[in-house]
Amino acid sequence: MAAPTGAHVYRDAVLTIDEVEYANQVRVARLVNETPTQTYRTLVPDGVVQDVDSPVWSLELTGLQINTSTGLARALRAAGNGAIVDVVLAPHDATGEDQAAFQVVVKLPPFGGEQGAYGTMELVLPVVGQPTFTPIAA
Repeated sequence: MAAPTGAHVYRDAVLTIDEVEYANQVRVARLVNETPTQTYRTLVPDGVVQDVDSPVWSLELTGLQINTSTGLARALRAAGNGAIVDVVLAPHDATGEDQAAFQVVVKLPPFGGEQGAYGTMELVLPVVGQPTFTPIAA
């Protein structure tokens, strides 16, 4: 069996929040979902009833805590806790591959850090509704 095509190392990506590019400030930008499944087992051997619920998405961000005018940390604080912002996450220059467009609810990033280390932030931002996945146009 031949190896699959279309796999890529995720190292050159686009992450825009409210149309401003922040990919150079984060090392993890990942959409993840939690999809609850309900299972009911009856007394017969093949008596399993299952239902898959709607996915609940979140955006995981890990990056530098840039607190200047071009920083993501500052932009999130300026937007305010609970604000809704637009996000696009996509591989860079990957015509035909999917990109995700969605909205997230802002949670405020940390401020400060440990002596001698870069100030970093790790955030899990709830997605509003469902992301839209569309192919990247040429």
